[in-house]
Amino acid sequence: MHVLATAGHVDHGKSTLVRQLTGMEPDRLAEERRRGLTVDLGFVWMELAGDMLAFVDVPGHERFVPNMLAGVGPVAAVMFVVAADEGWRAQSTEHLAALDAFGVRHGLLVVTKSDRADPGPALVEARDRIAATTLGDVGAVAVSGHTGAGLNRLRDALAGLVARLPAADPDADIRLWADRVFTVRGAGTVVTGTLGAGTLQVGAELEIGSTGDRVVVRGLQSLGVTRTEVAAVARVAINLRSVDRHAVRRGDALLKPAVWRRTTELDVRLRGDRAVDLQRELVLHVGSTAVPCRVRPLGTDTARLSLRTALPVRAHDTGLLRDPGAHRIPAGFEVLDPSPPTLRRRGSARDRAHELDSGAAAAGYVRRHGAVPTDELRALGWEPAGMLIGKWAVDEQLFAALSGRAFDRAAEWSVQNPLAAGMPVDQLRRDLGVPAQVLVAALRGTDLGVFSGLIRRTDATDRLPGRVERAVAEVERRLAARPFVAPEADELDHLGLGTRELAAAERAGRLLRITTTVVLAPDALTRAARVLAGLSNTFTVSEARRAFGTTRRVAVPLLERLDAAGITRRLPDGTRSLC
Repeated sequence: MHVLATAGHVDHGKSTLVRQLTGMEPDRLAEERRRGLTVDLGFVWMELAGDMLAFVDVPGHERFVPNMLAGVGPVAAVMFVVAADEGWRAQSTEHLAALDAFGVRHGLLVVTKSDRADPGPALVEARDRIAATTLGDVGAVAVSGHTGAGLNRLRDALAGLVARLPAADPDADIRLWADRVFTVRGAGTVVTGTLGAGTLQVGAELEIGSTGDRVVVRGLQSLGVTRTEVAAVARVAINLRSVDRHAVRRGDALLKPAVWRRTTELDVRLRGDRAVDLQRELVLHVGSTAVPCRVRPLGTDTARLSLRTALPVRAHDTGLLRDPGAHRIPAGFEVLDPSPPTLRRRGSARDRAHELDSGAAAAGYVRRHGAVPTDELRALGWEPAGMLIGKWAVDEQLFAALSGRAFDRAAEWSVQNPLAAGMPVDQLRRDLGVPAQVLVAALRGTDLGVFSGLIRRTDATDRLPGRVERAVAEVERRLAARPFVAPEADELDHLGLGTRELAAAERAGRLLRITTTVVLAPDALTRAARVLAGLSNTFTVSEARRAFGTTRRVAVPLLERLDAAGITRRLPDGTRSLC
């Protein structure tokens, strides 16, 4: 399917034209049919060259320009209509300005009412005006809705136009701008819009852009046909499960959950009036939404837009600024940065303009944050910038300095914690403000390494502080004389050997902790095995205790440690033997 919007001055025959093409009535409201004046958006479709072509018919009167913009904003191509007998008019100009501001690049000029006047002059003028916009040099057809003349040529021209349209990405993140919301008795709330990218499915979960609330797709229709799945490009009606009619409105967006970021500030590139010439208070139009905004000039053609309402907008999105009081569209824009930095100091706006002019918005975002998940950059509309380390985009300057900062902080931490085996990776990561994956990558090839979740020098030796060294030496002296007579807990406490000190001594290879309060020499297991070898083939705990020359407080956990080490084994009758 392809979707086109109409555009052109009021009463130039847009609705008549699509009515003739499709055989359907685009004017939905009784008021429209009574007055012969399109007030709101109409939706009709036709089969063309084996494909479906849908039209979003927009109003042409200046009073209904916001409605027209809601219809045109999400659409990639346009059928621009000019009447032969009236030629180019005021709303022709405003509609073309809107299309240019939105960046629409595909279109067809149709000169209507060719039975009333020579279409040549209107066609030449319109093509010249259109050529100066993003639409460029468009094809043109003259027709008469009254007589039907030229309609076959128009169908051929439309077939040629849609054949040139770029293919949509069916795997893209869904963002459907709502252009109509209503209720159906027995079904509930229905939202319609133009699906420009992605694929919708019944049962899928979506997110309401204005609130972040999650909703479930209860049913789908496209061009009046019930579907279980609809892929872009398509006109689609979405029946939402258990959603109040007032929870969604025109201009809301239905989003793929968790992959869009809502923002109230945008840095943009302008096309049209200079930034300094813009009114400070304007209305921003993007998709089908319209939001009041405040304009702050940055450079000649760059500005910061502060929005009254947060919108799900990404870099490279296009939109326009409208002055409703003057009935004028002074500028279109392209989003450069949907999450810009705060401007506080004097000259920061000028510096920001230079950064935007350099095309380094994404790199600047990474630089400001140091390390950014690549999924976050994609959610903002950017491809990953900077160094890529796993799932992180990393600022190159930060990474270059990271190993030195890590070394200094780890050294400082070691002085403060002399008994620790090393600095926890998570602690160092928090202190430096970087992800663990990035930190570990920065330490490769340096004198710091990661051992069991701890940062320490690769050439580090476990030297004990003087006080601990003296206490451990005293324990070693005692154990040298009586190797299985472990100091009592109060003796260790008197020596100042607590849990941390004993752990440090064990890492240094000076002691072996059998339990938290039973410590022996590091070769205690080997010595114990030699002692037990002098006993009979099987022995009891009491026999082992007497052979060790120690108490049950030491003998029992020592034998259990020997069992765990595979030196002894416990037999069913409670005795033990050497393995």
